[in-house]
Amino acid sequence: MALYTIADLHLPLGIDKPMDIFGKSWSGYVERLEFNWQRKIKDCDTVVLPGDISWATYLEQSERDFEFLHRLNGRKIILKGNHDYWWTTMNKLTSFAAERGFSDILFLQNNSFMYGKTAICGTRGWINPASDSFGEADGKIFARELQRLELSLKSASECDEIYVFTHYPPLPVTREENGFTEMMKTYGVSKCFYGHLHAASHRNAVNDTVNGIEYRLVSGDFLQFDPLLAKE
Repeated sequence: MALYTIADLHLPLGIDKPMDIFGKSWSGYVERLEFNWQRKIKDCDTVVLPGDISWATYLEQSERDFEFLHRLNGRKIILKGNHDYWWTTMNKLTSFAAERGFSDILFLQNNSFMYGKTAICGTRGWINPASDSFGEADGKIFARELQRLELSLKSASECDEIYVFTHYPPLPVTREENGFTEMMKTYGVSKCFYGHLHAASHRNAVNDTVNGIEYRLVSGDFLQFDPLLAKE
């Protein structure tokens, strides 16, 4: 049994929007993802997918992408990314999965899951307050996402450690602390995995331990579409 993670799959099976136009690193990415996933992940394993799962605009359009995920080994835990326009209410998401027999696909929002004694918590996140473009509207969304993270953290109990998964990077390359990082420290989070950064933006990633929390970028193109082992 093992815990893996990979973000930003940008699956184009429901609508015709492949990522190949964004450079060689995305060439044949769906096939590469499937090959790498199936060769290392077993049905007893868990894979956390921190956002930007499907290019679908509406939930119904995402069915082929979910069918693809369902065929892959392991339990999948999905959280929302900035391009997951298909994401709707938790009731609709869970009903959608249940009606189609996708029992191995779960959704992370205001809740948590367990991998052994490790709590899996998280939320989408938002643009970092340190960004020059951060405005009043961003502040409101950031505050809401911070509340979602706390709800997720509070829902975890009887755990030996906590891993947080976000779509947006919670820590800027300048390593300036903010509400997200402070909350994770307060709740004793040991590791944080995030996505969102692609291509040249990889240079803005923090892959290091900062103030007791290990941060890792796990966007698909950064990992070369090979899921990262988070915990054995």
